[in-house]
Amino acid sequence: MNKNAIRQHAPVDTLFGKGERHAQRRWGRAASRQPARLERLLLDHIPAEYHARIEAVPFFFLATSNSRGQCDCSFKGGGPGLVRVLDARTLAFPDFAGNGLFMSLGNILENAHVGLLFIDFADGARLRVNGRASVYDDGPPLELFPEATRVIVVEIEEVTPNCRAHVPRLRPVLESREES
Repeated sequence: MNKNAIRQHAPVDTLFGKGERHAQRRWGRAASRQPARLERLLLDHIPAEYHARIEAVPFFFLATSNSRGQCDCSFKGGGPGLVRVLDARTLAFPDFAGNGLFMSLGNILENAHVGLLFIDFADGARLRVNGRASVYDDGPPLELFPEATRVIVVEIEEVTPNCRAHVPRLRPVLESREES
């Protein structure tokens, strides 16, 4: 087993929190009895075969929470090229003007832990990326996205490819400029 692939080189029996272990015992299979499966599901980096796919996504979902644990999940869109994989353990994306409430950015300033969910509705592929985010409003990260006033850089802690089950297959509808 490639122990480097599993969450921060942790022993299998310490990978999950108390609630996760309880749910696994109560409703599923104990993860500690599935080390080969864990090696495929709990990574500490983005495998190379996912880099191009991530950089082609037109949108993703970003989960944040403040220091009190109050959560927020936001849709982040902008078309292909929205996310850049800087290396296997780092990615970046721009912050575009939204409703002006700065909920995601405010949460990141209080609590750097974030979760990103990438879904390809064409084939059902899903990828969860968890890590620690930093907000840049000056410096080299802004060179990645010249149109952005801020860039978020995520240092990756955990990557989990998910199964394609239950993801609806959708096809994009191209709108003309007159309709939008």
